[in-house]
Amino acid sequence: MACAKLSPPSEIRLQKFLASAGLGSRRACERLIGLGVVAVDGRVVTDQGVKINPSRQSVMVEGCPVTVDAHVYWLLYKPTGYICTCDDPDQRATFRDLLPSDAPRLFPVGRLDRDSEGLLLLTNDGEWAQHIQHPRYVVEKEYLVWTDRALPITATRQLRQGVEDRGETLRVKSLRREPRKMATGACYRVVLTEGRNRHIRRLFSAVAVQVTRLRRVRVGSIKLGGLRPGQYRVLTATEVAALRVSR
Repeated sequence: MACAKLSPPSEIRLQKFLASAGLGSRRACERLIGLGVVAVDGRVVTDQGVKINPSRQSVMVEGCPVTVDAHVYWLLYKPTGYICTCDDPDQRATFRDLLPSDAPRLFPVGRLDRDSEGLLLLTNDGEWAQHIQHPRYVVEKEYLVWTDRALPITATRQLRQGVEDRGETLRVKSLRREPRKMATGACYRVVLTEGRNRHIRRLFSAVAVQVTRLRRVRVGSIKLGGLRPGQYRVLTATEVAALRVSR
């Protein structure tokens, strides 16, 4: 597989190089360095400030050489029942089980819990993924949320203002009820600009409303469109550029 050329400067931080090689976000790569599983020219490195010259130095993670492959960007409709992890010790179904056997090494940009479905971005570009996920860049994520009952008016206001849960303040950017006829419950369109673990489910639970179904339909300008559960496609260059924040 052809390797992508790295732009100047010739020296870059080790965690940035690892992220560019598709080993996860920069923060995840910092954790790898801290664990002592990264070696440069045969020597284990644990210092986060180390810079390397990829054209002159060799990098290994857990004994395996690291190279920078051409970047790939996919969109997957993750069905319920699959988890967003690359390897699961409990042998549960993961997003990888939905991809072809010859798919490049990809990791998810953000997560959807096992009981949630919808748009999941996949890439081997750690820098691109980091900028999408970082709250500083305010990339919107939009969801359709089905509930067991309608939200009281006071609860709607509360979700916008913020709810304290487990030491975190959770809130929505926007929330509106969908005009859908339902035998029971209700459906809402929810937009977030940050994503904490089980963010929406915890928010609704805090106001005594249960989420019965959750589907992510948009990240930034990229929409789920007509994909069906389990289907995937390659993002266009325009779509990738639209989510790429100036560095």
